[in-house]
Amino acid sequence: MALFGDKTRLIDASEALPGRDTPMPVAERHTVFPDRRIVPPFPDGLATAVVGMGCFWGAERAFWRTDGVWSTAVGYAGGFTPNPTYEEVCTGRTGHAEVVLVVFDPTRITYQQVLKVFWENHDPTQGMRQGNDIGTQYRSAIYYQNENERVEAEASREAFQRALHAAGHGQITTEIAPLKSFYYAETYHQQYLSDAKNPNGYCGLSGTGVTCPIGLNVTPGEQS
Repeated sequence: MALFGDKTRLIDASEALPGRDTPMPVAERHTVFPDRRIVPPFPDGLATAVVGMGCFWGAERAFWRTDGVWSTAVGYAGGFTPNPTYEEVCTGRTGHAEVVLVVFDPTRITYQQVLKVFWENHDPTQGMRQGNDIGTQYRSAIYYQNENERVEAEASREAFQRALHAAGHGQITTEIAPLKSFYYAETYHQQYLSDAKNPNGYCGLSGTGVTCPIGLNVTPGEQS
């Protein structure tokens, strides 16, 4: 087990747990918005984003409180193990990060503005941790679904990096990679910090206090 003693070391595919073919059973309805689904199909015209900001409990709450976000769910992405359990992800042997699926209305909030919420609500300079939560599953990550998202994610990273440097912060360590799969976490993790479940539950989410210029009047082609 010494091979897996370092929680901050990303594994490769040959080291990953085998997982399973069967998806995690999950409640289909959102705890905070019971008339809305957390699993497809979603209403026409909505878009999705997948990001990791450390412990997914507080990250999901930050998004469901955001105007223009229609629904949210937590899960796992960025690794190798299919349909992992929470316990497996916590071993570091799946390669996955804890992530939030954000279902949003692009007529009310743009992808750039979703990224603004992402950058401002955690510290993306901490590597394989977020505060006291240490391990590869807590890494900062953006998993894009098309080329436009990749371009916007990288542009937002550059813009926020300049803002962080100006405020005396270090280098962003956020992983920006294509989304291969999103695996739903167990039902008890979904909307974990809602009033109906754990309104006073643990949340280690903490931003840097630096404002991200993305989502205001900045487009990728205009940043300098």
